[in-house]
Amino acid sequence: MPEKFYVTTPIYYVNDVPHIGHAYTTIIADILARYHELKGAHTFFLTGTDEHGQKIEQAARSRGKTPAEYSDTISSTFRSLWDHFGIRYDRFIRTTDESHKVGVQKAFATMLAKGDIYKGEYVGHYCVSCETFFTETQITKDHNCPDCGKETQLLKEESYFFRLSAYQDRLLTWYDANEKCILPTSRKSEVVRFVEGGLDDLSISRTSFTWGIPLPVSVGDPKHVIYVWLDALMNYVTALGYGSHSENMDLWPADYHLIGKDILRFHTIFWPAFLMSLELPLPKHIAVHGWWTRDGTKMSKSRGNVVDPKKMADLYHLDSFRYFLVREVPFGQDGDFGQRALIDRINNDLGNDLGNLLNRLIGMSYKYFDGVIVSGQCEKYYSEELKRIQTVIGELDQLMVDIQINRYLEYLWRILSMGNKAIDTAKPWVRMKEGKEAEVQALLGFIANLLAKVALLLHPIMPEITLKMGRALKITLDATSFKTYVTEGQLLADFTIEKVPPLFPKIEAPLIAEASGGLSIAAP
Repeated sequence: MPEKFYVTTPIYYVNDVPHIGHAYTTIIADILARYHELKGAHTFFLTGTDEHGQKIEQAARSRGKTPAEYSDTISSTFRSLWDHFGIRYDRFIRTTDESHKVGVQKAFATMLAKGDIYKGEYVGHYCVSCETFFTETQITKDHNCPDCGKETQLLKEESYFFRLSAYQDRLLTWYDANEKCILPTSRKSEVVRFVEGGLDDLSISRTSFTWGIPLPVSVGDPKHVIYVWLDALMNYVTALGYGSHSENMDLWPADYHLIGKDILRFHTIFWPAFLMSLELPLPKHIAVHGWWTRDGTKMSKSRGNVVDPKKMADLYHLDSFRYFLVREVPFGQDGDFGQRALIDRINNDLGNDLGNLLNRLIGMSYKYFDGVIVSGQCEKYYSEELKRIQTVIGELDQLMVDIQINRYLEYLWRILSMGNKAIDTAKPWVRMKEGKEAEVQALLGFIANLLAKVALLLHPIMPEITLKMGRALKITLDATSFKTYVTEGQLLADFTIEKVPPLFPKIEAPLIAEASGGLSIAAP
């Protein structure tokens, strides 16, 4: 039976349209799922939208829509973008799905029966924007939210509470026993310090609005709806069938929850505690990425500098956009998006190092051997280089496991560098004049094998471009080829290389003009 691999994005809150941060998280999840599929795993990739809560109710009202109508519109925007991007999710969950509602109510009833939920009165400050409760000591002196800075509301209402405080020691034990449960580990240290400072019980119901999942009928308290974060976090198991059926529950626990740093505590404190209460296994990794700025400035609609991921991907090519996002910034750190930086990556990394190497191989193959490439002499002339390539490949899997995709790509580019260096060193144009055809054929065979391995390893990150490479090299980019050429290091059979147009045409100037008041397509 194949190894299983389960990866999730956050379910995106439908208070606004998708932006570059959403695209970044979803693309990384897509990369991880594609990579593990190439390794032969049975993968399941979950994404979706979070649609309940006071903020959604207010946003809908301001637009003259019902919460359901408003949620339908924004949720479809997210789904359409991921489909346009070729994101290969297995389930797009919505918290308005009936099966999700059933699972959330089952979780509430289970925790209530266990004694982990009790009824009381909540007095404190609530941030509608963050859907988060804060104590008097946590808010600013102006009674504003410590996270987003917006004004909080002082609430006093009947509420059901989850005994979060009862799980403080178990959480600390989990953190200590699982070195990489939170990635990067600097984020883990932050969470540990917070939990060591003491945990208060968590209000998990509201009565001041109605757009949410009601408490189970068996509780007999219809004026309450379930707190949006308990509702939202449960999606990771309700998507697998928790509460309604169990067809995919064998996929649990998740290998990776991918999240932004703004929702760190919800996923690393609340969620593990809920799972402990439900007696479900805990996720293997909660991976936390940073935020994106634009040309060193925080993005905002008023500044007109918000990056539209669809526009960027359409103009610069989706694969190039994917490459840039994961190559430019180490996972976990904040990143800065600039068109010049994107163009540099396209022209240099992709155009010069990768695309030009394939062009040189095709050109020399047809100039000297009518396009025929053989691998028979590779090991005679390039045995050490082939060993070094397999050594580099041996380092890659752990980098992907640790979501150090920028370093994964750095290592891949070391392999490409070996190919470009081999051509410059061998000078095949000289050797052909000297009648050393066998050496030139060995060189071209070496380059072809090198590019085949790179195409397979790069495929999760740049799926369209690498298919073109695979077509030229006459290999399929699937688990069988991955095992043969990457894992086992076998050489290609003889083949006639196919001519393909340049993969990365040079870009001379930004394709989007940046003017006051917003962005526009640059004139040709």
